[in-house]
Amino acid sequence: MKSERAGQMPVDAVPFTFSRAGDRLAGILYLPSTAPAAVVVTTGPLTSVKEQAAGVYAAALARRGFAALAFDHRTFGESEGTPRQLEDPMGKVADIGAAVSAAQADARLDGLPVVALGVCAGGGYMARAVAGDPRIRAFAGVAGVYPGSAAPDPGVVARGRAARQRRLSTGITETIPAVAADGGDVAMPLREAFEYYGTARGAVPNYTNAFAVESYEQPSVDAQEAAARLAVPFLLVHSGNALAPSLAREFYATVTSEKTELWLESAGQIDFYDDPRLIVPAADAAAELFRKATR
Repeated sequence: MKSERAGQMPVDAVPFTFSRAGDRLAGILYLPSTAPAAVVVTTGPLTSVKEQAAGVYAAALARRGFAALAFDHRTFGESEGTPRQLEDPMGKVADIGAAVSAAQADARLDGLPVVALGVCAGGGYMARAVAGDPRIRAFAGVAGVYPGSAAPDPGVVARGRAARQRRLSTGITETIPAVAADGGDVAMPLREAFEYYGTARGAVPNYTNAFAVESYEQPSVDAQEAAARLAVPFLLVHSGNALAPSLAREFYATVTSEKTELWLESAGQIDFYDDPRLIVPAADAAAELFRKATR
């Protein structure tokens, strides 16, 4: 008989599809063996897909008694949308809203409250989504990156614009690698990012190691602005060795709703994606927050 202690409840993983802007989005719905306490919508890091960090946390929360959805954003993985591999932060915020609508319309999830979890860049996307969507009852950010309103580099924006114009005239999407062993002209130059996305550790079959250059033209998400608008309980999970801890502290200080923080010891950013020593306490804390927020 399988144990059903917290974190070990049997889970079913089933396909879950929905649409936004005429495109089909592909997801995985993780269902616990008992009646779910709530449904968690998750989103993950830059260029990532549902089988990576978002799915890891969705499965962990399902083992703790929640229904949880991880999905491929538009232009990534098994989801539709062009140009492929386009990082569109505000488009991802809209995808989250569509996921919430789909969860609320699904008979298996009928009447369940909706809560949210974002990992890495997904923390910033989710902050904006939660601040603008009263249907979401609580929010946990795990190793979240919470950018502010800094002006973009004009040269970088011009590179993105030129790539878009070339695609419109030629039909060819210009891409660079998301990661590479020797760094260089890549979307994520961190060595630890390559050690995850560029190796068997994290490079799942559904993942494409590419970044559309015209992503550089897309406006970033101002997560710091969203912090003051959060009206639901918030959990910050972070580490002094993860990305941008100063931005995480600034975001947390600005939040005026009920809030808690959990600072863990990590080697860096990426071990939050797959190290049980970080995933277990983060998922436990998120589960506690979500239960309290939805009682």
